[in-house]
Parts: sequence; C-alpha cells; structure tokens
Amino acid sequence: MSEETPICSAKGCRSEAVWVLAWNNPKIHTPERRKTWLACEEHREHLSQFLGVRGFLKDVVLLSEWESSEAS
Repeated sequence: MSEETPICSAKGCRSEAVWVLAWNNPKIHTPERRKTWLACEEHREHLSQFLGVRGFLKDVVLLSEWESSEAS
C-alpha cells in the first residue's frame, strides 16, 4: 500500500478501502452536503449500520464509481 492508497475509516483498520459511505448530519449540515467515510469489504456493513441508525447514511458506492463521478 502506498501513501495515496485510501484506507478504511474503521478504528484501527489499515485495509484498503473499497467503498465510500456518503453521509451528513442534518443537525449541522445542509441537505446537499456529503461527508464521506471509506470502508473495506469487512467493515462496510458495520459502518453503514452505525450511520444508518443515526439517520446520517445517504449512499454507499464503490470507491471506483465515486472517483469516476467526482472526476466528471
């Protein structure tokens, strides 16, 4: 893994990220604002549930697709 390799946002995980979890906290962010967490395959469901229970999760997208849409 290089310095540019995106890594999972789960605490203590150093695995390469595969997923982007787009979220926002409606109490402090405008509706269109998207914060992101990155997730490896192992932590995608756990991080999604964490955000989902709080009503923050907006989208889960493959990192490659997210990067493609950001570039356009």
